[in-house]
Amino acid sequence: MSIMTDRRPHMLTEEFETLARIAAREVEGLRLEFIDGKLGVKAVPDGDHDRIVVWLSRICMQHRPEVWLHVERGLKVEQYRSGRARPDASLAPDGAFEGQGEWADPAPVLMVVEVTSYDSDTDERDRKEKPRAYAATGIPVYLLIDRDNCLVHVHSEPDGQLYETVRTVPFGKDVELPDPLGFTFPTEPLKDWVR
Repeated sequence: MSIMTDRRPHMLTEEFETLARIAAREVEGLRLEFIDGKLGVKAVPDGDHDRIVVWLSRICMQHRPEVWLHVERGLKVEQYRSGRARPDASLAPDGAFEGQGEWADPAPVLMVVEVTSYDSDTDERDRKEKPRAYAATGIPVYLLIDRDNCLVHVHSEPDGQLYETVRTVPFGKDVELPDPLGFTFPTEPLKDWVR
C-alpha cells in the first residue's frame, strides 16, 4: 500500500505580503494577489478601466454620500490560507480603513468592484476565484463589469462559499444594486469604454 501526500509548498501569508511589498517597490505597476492559495498578478489598468472606476465612484457618491469607493484597497479574503485580494474598488463607509495597513479587514465593505482587463487570466481570476473569495468573506455585493462580453454581473446574497444570486445585464440597460446598497444606475456609458 502506498500513501500519497500533497507535497506542493504552500506560501505563508507573511511570505506573500513580503513578496508583494518587494515587487511593488522594484517593478513599476506590478501588483500581486494571493487567492485560494495561488499567487496571481493583477493586470495594470488601461485608461478606460480607470475611467469606469471614476464614473462608478461618482454614481455611488450621488446615491450613497456616506460611503466611498476606495480604489485598489488591499483586503484580507478567505479564512483558509489567509488570502489577499486587491479589488479595483471597494465601497465602504468613510474612514472604514483608517489605522489599517496594506491589507484591511473586509468587514465594513458593502461592495467590491472588478472591471475586466484584456488579459489571459481575467476569466479565472475575475469570474471564478474572486467571486468565491469575496462570498467566503461575506461581502454583500460583488459587481463585475465585464468589458470582454459587454455585461454587468451583480453577485449578491453570499452564503459563506458562493453568491446565491447572480444577475446579469447587458451594457445599455439599468443595473439594480440590491441591499445594502439599494439603488439603480444606467450602464449606457460603459459602451464607450470597451475595445
